[in-house]
Amino acid sequence: MFYGAVVWDPWLIVAQIVCLQCLYYITLGLLLSILVGTRVSRMSLVYFFDYVAVTTTTVTGWCVIASFLLSSVAGAVYMFYLIERSKKCLDFSATLYIVHLFICIVYGGWPSSLTWWIVNGSGIAVMALLGERLCIKRELQEISLTRYRSNV
Repeated sequence: MFYGAVVWDPWLIVAQIVCLQCLYYITLGLLLSILVGTRVSRMSLVYFFDYVAVTTTTVTGWCVIASFLLSSVAGAVYMFYLIERSKKCLDFSATLYIVHLFICIVYGGWPSSLTWWIVNGSGIAVMALLGERLCIKRELQEISLTRYRSNV
């Protein structure tokens, strides 16, 4: 498909946002259960949405930070398959983290921890830049025409 021939489709964009958000939280949940679930007696949504859990003072806090950053790397790979355009990666990354910020505000109040802002700022940068890098790498690949030449 030619990229210039695509018509603006808001339902596709909403579906991509929802899909990316769901995959991000599934990955974050798996990573939190592996890294944090082995350290605490009971997992809860606090580790997902409360800024207090993102701390550098405990080993569990470092595991939460690692989970968020690894989820950002996975999010970049998801964008490579779902979004497929390098110029859209920043938009979708920002949307994901803005939705996450709103959920965090509703769940635990305004994030007043500097660590939370640094982790999420780093996460959006990793997701956007790595996603763009992966998509640009695919966009710059040569188009093979050998299949078409054999029919001539």
